[in-house]
Amino acid sequence: MSAIKVVAIILILAGIAGLAYGQFSYTEKSHEASLGPLDFSVKEKKTVNVPVWAGVVAILVGGVLLFVPKRT
Repeated sequence: MSAIKVVAIILILAGIAGLAYGQFSYTEKSHEASLGPLDFSVKEKKTVNVPVWAGVVAILVGGVLLFVPKRT
């Protein structure tokens, strides 16, 4: 399987996941402090919204890469 086909499949799967879920969250450590034997840390949960157009474009580009004949 060529690298272009692998990239195409990854794009299609990422586009489908983006359309299905619409957003993803992650936790970021923002502040740390040490006061003697005590350690403090603040973690923030952040959410990223995936635009619908980005999912559609990823699927379309993946489809084009997958089904366009290879040039020699």
